[in-house]
Amino acid sequence: MKNDPRSHGLWERSAPPAPATTPLSGDVEADVAIVGGGFTGLSAALHLAEGGASVVVLEGVEIGFGGSGRNVGLVNAGMWVMPDELPGVLGDVHGQRLLDLLGNAPSVVFDLVQRHGMACEAEHRGTLHCAVGPQGFWELRERERQWKERGAPVQLLGPEETARKVGTKAYAGSLLDLRAGTIQPLAYARGLATAAIKAGAVIHTGSPVVSATDEGAAWRLRTLGGTVRATQVIVATNAYTSGVWPEVRGELVHLPYFNMATTPLSEDLRRSILPERQGVWDTREVLSSFRFDQQGRLVFGSVGALRGTGLPVHRDWGRRALAKLFPQLRGVRFETEWYGKIGMTADNLPRFHRLARNVVSFSGYNGRGIAPGTVFGRCLAQLVSGAITEADLPLPVTAPEAAQHRAAKEAYYEVGAQIAHIAGARI
Repeated sequence: MKNDPRSHGLWERSAPPAPATTPLSGDVEADVAIVGGGFTGLSAALHLAEGGASVVVLEGVEIGFGGSGRNVGLVNAGMWVMPDELPGVLGDVHGQRLLDLLGNAPSVVFDLVQRHGMACEAEHRGTLHCAVGPQGFWELRERERQWKERGAPVQLLGPEETARKVGTKAYAGSLLDLRAGTIQPLAYARGLATAAIKAGAVIHTGSPVVSATDEGAAWRLRTLGGTVRATQVIVATNAYTSGVWPEVRGELVHLPYFNMATTPLSEDLRRSILPERQGVWDTREVLSSFRFDQQGRLVFGSVGALRGTGLPVHRDWGRRALAKLFPQLRGVRFETEWYGKIGMTADNLPRFHRLARNVVSFSGYNGRGIAPGTVFGRCLAQLVSGAITEADLPLPVTAPEAAQHRAAKEAYYEVGAQIAHIAGARI
């Protein structure tokens, strides 16, 4: 996209074509205008259109251009915050609602994929959260206890069983979560868009919103090519917010994350790594992740941006780290590389905002965009259609608050990841 091979890498190469769309031209009207064509906006569009509403999606670049089309593709349950901590942060009512919603969110994703026949490499085989050292194993033991108390199908594995499932003895153990899985994220975004269009939604790409005016009875959103007049507006731009409603971007700290994909591995090599095809990430602060795509490429990633001095640093780290985890892959070539931005909030929890009259948003997914984005998009569709009220949402209504020292934190993340990877970032 935008002639940048490092924006979406493997996912753009292997995803089915996006549905045909055009920039907005002229003046149109709709019940709901949605700003942003990622998981949240497209899920909202699909659910609204299926309910009979007229919907127009305005995407500034292409479907899945932001974080939705760049991530690892782990369809995880829950958030980073420990389950027991949520009621203390959000209150008993919202804490329990969020746990229930996000605990079941992966099943919503896989059900949508099946119901709409999306070709997005969906693998509902679980994920493995791998422990680095005794402290990491203690953290996973706590996660297992807290999720099991809520009936979740999770299982703490020791080092031997983890080694059998992952193919390396590098980890002290792992937490297997059978609710979760993997997906080709850009293909999933395009699948949501295709389903939404079939249901009656209209999607305009290449249509960044340059102004938004409250006319009293409705909002008028203006692009360079035309306007949309709508009663309700959903802002679904998250970490890639620009232009209108900049306060969404203002409360998020960008955490860069990159991925590199190997060439397709031989059958012998594929049998020796992740034989059950779970996706993996670890407990390290500068974490690593890896998973296979359906063509047998190993997708390996970590914190960092593939630009400037970070490009050679992270490339070199990737080769060393992969060979240390899996010596049999020494010399295997990475054929694609890409990176994006994760929107982090101060407490690692998402936000629901009423940005103005009849203007609502969810944002701040903290690296958990696929399943939360899908179910939060459905929540927004239910809210603006009147099926639920704000009192029924899984998050309280809050006002956007600008992140403290945002620029310094973003520089720290980018430079800190380089320092960690130069030092070797113990595998």
